[in-house]
Amino acid sequence: MDARVPFSAYRCEVLPQWIDYNGHMNVAYYVLAFDQATDAFLENINLGPGYVEATNRSVFVVDMNVTYKREVRQGAPLYVTTQLLDCSDKKIRLFHQMFHESEGFLAATNELLLVHVDMENRKGCPFPEKALNRLGEIGRYHHSFEQPEDVGRVLGI
Repeated sequence: MDARVPFSAYRCEVLPQWIDYNGHMNVAYYVLAFDQATDAFLENINLGPGYVEATNRSVFVVDMNVTYKREVRQGAPLYVTTQLLDCSDKKIRLFHQMFHESEGFLAATNELLLVHVDMENRKGCPFPEKALNRLGEIGRYHHSFEQPEDVGRVLGI
């Protein structure tokens, strides 16, 4: 477990329907689990479904990078940690780490770029001041952590 990262609200178990013909969790379900961890982080900073309904604004993922470290199989208990890498008035950059809860190994990572969007015109817009203050508070704490190894990873052969 990476004790440097304080936010870890998302837990799940690898479901039978998540298993592919190789006998391990299919890549699509890693993304699903990371997406649910993103939702948990957004809910924590009051940018979840209630915010979208009340303001007609939301947060969209515009880019992501997933790294698969070790396979996980049906029934594996997982948890995801979330580190805020950076934010601006309209964007958030997050880094998730997925761990096997009982065996402790790092299974996968996910780096995301999200943008705050006005749902009416579907364009980026500034976060509300309250959210920016909360992100600033989290960012000050998370910036004191070492960046995980896979941050900013570029694909290549």
